[in-house]
Amino acid sequence: MITPRDPWRHDAIGGVAPWLRAELEATAHQVAREWGIRLGPAFDLARFSFAAPADHDKVLKIVPAEDDEGDNEADALALWNGDGAVRLLRHDRRRRALLLSRAQPGFDARTLSEREATSVAAEIAPQLWKRITPGRPFRSVKDHIPRWLRRSGEHDLVPIARALYESMNVDDSWLIHGDFHHHNLLRDGERWVAIDPKPYAAEREFDVVTFLWNPVGHLAPREELERRIAAFAGLGLDPERIRAWAIVRGTYLGLPLRPGEDEAQSRQLHVARAMAD
Repeated sequence: MITPRDPWRHDAIGGVAPWLRAELEATAHQVAREWGIRLGPAFDLARFSFAAPADHDKVLKIVPAEDDEGDNEADALALWNGDGAVRLLRHDRRRRALLLSRAQPGFDARTLSEREATSVAAEIAPQLWKRITPGRPFRSVKDHIPRWLRRSGEHDLVPIARALYESMNVDDSWLIHGDFHHHNLLRDGERWVAIDPKPYAAEREFDVVTFLWNPVGHLAPREELERRIAAFAGLGLDPERIRAWAIVRGTYLGLPLRPGEDEAQSRQLHVARAMAD
């Protein structure tokens, strides 16, 4: 559930600022020495954290302290225990260091056809959605969404999103991935696994919408969006609830627009507008 307007990021594509990347890399090499693992070059696609191959079958990841949405990544991975996600092998909570089983970076679901990618997503998601009691350690989205909407600035979608959210009796009894999309679904041998969760206590429909505005560089037409929604409705989810969350989340993740940016350039606002019209 990346919030790309955070000041410690360049932007939604550029990732973390160079000063922070250097700090994360230094921490990674310190941890690698202590844990007796050999690091390879950092993965180019790890834009919002430091991640690099460790030995021949692992990954070492350092999550920035500034990324509070990653606070419970290790907790979620430990709960999933390799079921639908990469496996957590070791964790240093203070330094936010995670040693993970290694999937295949570069072989993510964006390499698949729309139908194949949606099928993979619909297979993986139910493995990640677990009934939980909101609180420690997983925070409820209800404690954050009003603040995220307030940060959206002035835009005609904001009052629509706010009114929709205020009308929703949110079910926060599910652990969700939080940033569920093509780029976070990797091939691992004969199976697919999720990486990089931003876990919260929420409802399952909340988790689907990030899949709607991905992969990066693709603006799905309305009929394609509806096919994706129908696939998750086939799992027992409420399609109208998915559309509502697409408006709410698309609004606060797509706004405020940066100087020189217009709505047509925002994948999140593209989906929010399609669902609102």
